[in-house]
Amino acid sequence: MTTLEKIYGLHAVEALLRHHPKRVKRIWLAAGRDDPRIRALIDLARAERVVVESADRRELDEWVEGVHQGVVAEVTPSQVCGENMLEELLERSDRVPLILVLDGVTDPHNLGACLRTADAAGVQAVIVPKDKSATLNATVRKVACGAAEVVPLVAVTNLVRTLEKLQQRGLWVVGTAGEAERDLYAQDLTGPTVLVMGAEGKGMRRLTRETCDYLVRLPMGGSVSSLNVSVATGVCLFEAVRQRGATKAR
Repeated sequence: MTTLEKIYGLHAVEALLRHHPKRVKRIWLAAGRDDPRIRALIDLARAERVVVESADRRELDEWVEGVHQGVVAEVTPSQVCGENMLEELLERSDRVPLILVLDGVTDPHNLGACLRTADAAGVQAVIVPKDKSATLNATVRKVACGAAEVVPLVAVTNLVRTLEKLQQRGLWVVGTAGEAERDLYAQDLTGPTVLVMGAEGKGMRRLTRETCDYLVRLPMGGSVSSLNVSVATGVCLFEAVRQRGATKAR
């Protein structure tokens, strides 16, 4: 028998119902909660024939760690895409590739925030190494606010080999490093691009750094030497969005 996972939060549960309704087996709502967002969620669940039940809020507090907003769902285990899916994802996309790589990001809050930003920026896939990396769990889904259900997360055994395969397909690998001489805003991000962000504190691993075609840095004007990885990811991805929009407007 498959062990069910618990996910929580309005955005995460709604996104699962919209994109993967068959995975949702049961939804628990805090007793007494009745507002337009909850009613909309109930309507969506009923349309998908998902059982909705009531529970005491204290019970929900015991089931999950985090702010559940009075909504907890029992779902079949989340699936992380395999390496063979990456080729298919690129083939079926009609946009100029923009892929995000997180080289050893272990904090689930950071992974969730990066997935949310990646979705907003139109990223086709987020790649992580199988080892020493956060993976999909309830915290990631809650922080991602539904993006974890729509942005493919691809776990790879050998990150350097994956980057080399992407280079062979014509994608440029751009890594972020504080010691880089090139400024992010001087880097052309309008072509097929793989953006590589390093781990919290340590940055990219040596072999990953050596595989990059370009290294860029974020200009820092204050006393701090670096940004949180999820914040830096947002800055870099939306610079790519800005450049691509400017190119289309010409």
